[in-house]
Amino acid sequence: MTAQGSSTARFYYSMPSPCPYIEGRMERRIFVDLTGPQAVLSYDLLSEAGFRRSLGFAYRPACPGCNACVAVRIPVAQFDMTRQWRRVLARNADLAGEFRPPIATAEQYALFSRYQVGRHRDGEMARMDFEDYRTMIEVGAIASNVLEIRDRHGNLMGACLIDRMGRGYSAVYSFYEPETPTRSLGSYLILWLVEEARRTGLDHVYLGYWIHQSEKMAYKVRFQPLEALTREGWHPIDASGVARRAWPAGRGTRRPSASD
Repeated sequence: MTAQGSSTARFYYSMPSPCPYIEGRMERRIFVDLTGPQAVLSYDLLSEAGFRRSLGFAYRPACPGCNACVAVRIPVAQFDMTRQWRRVLARNADLAGEFRPPIATAEQYALFSRYQVGRHRDGEMARMDFEDYRTMIEVGAIASNVLEIRDRHGNLMGACLIDRMGRGYSAVYSFYEPETPTRSLGSYLILWLVEEARRTGLDHVYLGYWIHQSEKMAYKVRFQPLEALTREGWHPIDASGVARRAWPAGRGTRRPSASD
């Protein structure tokens, strides 16, 4: 890893490695240390520039000759709670969510392990033990929580590591019960965050990177309206990934509910 930067912020480049999302491409990232008294403010500013958090660092792709990773966020005031999303809310009406401190538990890890085996059996995270999971949850936490989703019997059905930004939530990593595909729990976790952000007056839910060529990441564009970070700043993109310059007039004047 090589370093560049001033005395107030040091940026590091990782060594090239195989891309986990697009076969045949190489990945390289730029990192910045988030430790210190200004960590929260630095993280907010870096997020506006498309960075994500991993442990005590913020990072973004810096891959030569490739710009497939596109930072995306949901503008919650304009989000369209379509019939599709209302059906997801209705199917999960028996669930309740709560923010918990960023402290790893055996119950969370058991669900995390089932999710990895069920959805990402061949991925590196499937080999994580409890200490690896604890590191992911606890190390570098900045105004962080774990969103836990439970059914009426108290069973943990889903969880998401969340960072509270100045004007939004950043969904760092989510996982859920893999044997309940009809619930669409991954989408439900995002919808829960959108509704919570609206309730608390926040502007955005940051979803990380959208990658059109990756089936694992392409789903994010279904959450419309959606904003993508371009060279000209944050702009709306449609469900095909095409950038627009403004939201349609009148959108976002009403807050829909699951009962619509």
